[in-house]
Amino acid sequence: MKGRALPPESRTFADAVTGRIVRQVTTHPSIHHHPFYYLPAYDDSMRWLAFVSHRDGRAAIFVEERPSGRLVQLTDRGDLNEWSVHPSHDGRWIYFTAGCGAWRVSTEPGFREEQLADFGDVPMIPPGMVGDAMGTTSLSRDDRWWIVPVSMGGTARLHAIDTSSGAVSVVCEHDSIGHPEVHPDDPELIRFAGRYSDRIHVVRRNGSGHRLAYRRDLSRREWVVHETWMPRSAVDGRNEIISVIWPHGMIGIDVDTGATRRVTNFPAWHPMVRRDGRSCVADTTFPDRGLFTFDPSAGPDAPAAALAESLSSNAGDHWNTDHCPYDDGPIRVHAPQHTHPHPSFSPDGSRVVFTSDRSGVAQLYEVEVE
Repeated sequence: MKGRALPPESRTFADAVTGRIVRQVTTHPSIHHHPFYYLPAYDDSMRWLAFVSHRDGRAAIFVEERPSGRLVQLTDRGDLNEWSVHPSHDGRWIYFTAGCGAWRVSTEPGFREEQLADFGDVPMIPPGMVGDAMGTTSLSRDDRWWIVPVSMGGTARLHAIDTSSGAVSVVCEHDSIGHPEVHPDDPELIRFAGRYSDRIHVVRRNGSGHRLAYRRDLSRREWVVHETWMPRSAVDGRNEIISVIWPHGMIGIDVDTGATRRVTNFPAWHPMVRRDGRSCVADTTFPDRGLFTFDPSAGPDAPAAALAESLSSNAGDHWNTDHCPYDDGPIRVHAPQHTHPHPSFSPDGSRVVFTSDRSGVAQLYEVEVE
């Protein structure tokens, strides 16, 4: 029920490998997960921890009120696109898409919902479990611009919504648009993922400068995946995207010059950069070694430090490969995203939130970093 407050469910324990304190945030025997790995799960003041719960049989947005530990339900509707959730940095709103519209819900009592855009009778997100089918969105660090991809059937359209005026503009069109992310230091600069064959795109919010930032090495059948922006302060002011070349480590791509560097040889799966750019957290699979942190600017052979076990099922047999599996022809992908840890730093860098179905059903966890 929208507006209900539930008592705290959290419990703490020491990680069996590292001894770090882990807090299990949810315990109800239903699916829970936080937003996608490169998106914030908290507001900047860390009053709220936003997550999705299926405890009523369908996806609903909840927040943990961190000072009290209470769990508060913000939505109660049957059309939530559960991977679209993005909390505002000022803590006032949780943004999401539902049905064919773009919405936000207030975190204040009453939990008022506002529709910011109606895209009409369109599919909104294509069928599937990965990439553009997840329908992830991105909010600029100043909370002014909300970037929302919409499937139009045969093509996809990237929209920019002015959260102050409600004006909606089209940034660009492409055959596939997934996982957009606004640059943390430049609200005018956006990256998004195309298909595996032309993965990393950048574009200005006004539609100018749309280009492919990296051309994959076809001779190696590179699988370019799971990219994110680096803060400019961490890379001498450059506009750099770091990306996984699965399972061979990560590279950094200067989107203005095209120059690349080797970030790490460690097989990071879903990497998320801390806000100061000095640390990266990533999960692992095939095999699952747990969660690790490393310095993304220290060089490819810098050590990665174990943070905690994930013990999640990491569904998706297509990850058990040394090259891009799509180069071998069409494949059927079964990869429920709530089975992936998707570790993500808190705004202050003191903890990492992740999802694990170690108990048999996906729950939310936090592990202390410092």
